[in-house]
Amino acid sequence: MQSMRPAAIMTGMPKRSSKNPRDVNVLAARILAEATGDEPKRKPSPEDEGKNPAAVALGRLGGLKGGKARAAKLSAKRRKDISIKAAKTRWRKRNKV
Repeated sequence: MQSMRPAAIMTGMPKRSSKNPRDVNVLAARILAEATGDEPKRKPSPEDEGKNPAAVALGRLGGLKGGKARAAKLSAKRRKDISIKAAKTRWRKRNKV
């Protein structure tokens, strides 16, 4: 006899996919383009926009490590001051609504 496992149990969080657009019209256009063999529109690459690929890679690299490097450089008191200011701003916005 086979073990009966519920099919609805998921292991971990579901992966988000940006392949299927939320807009029905965009999805319909994509399906039509695939059915007729037309190429779907794509975002232009940095080279197509006239950007230097090395500069784009370097900027992305800096963006990826920026927050961690800043947090490591801040003192505990400064981090606390920033978090208190952010919390006050969030609550101020919530009270105005």
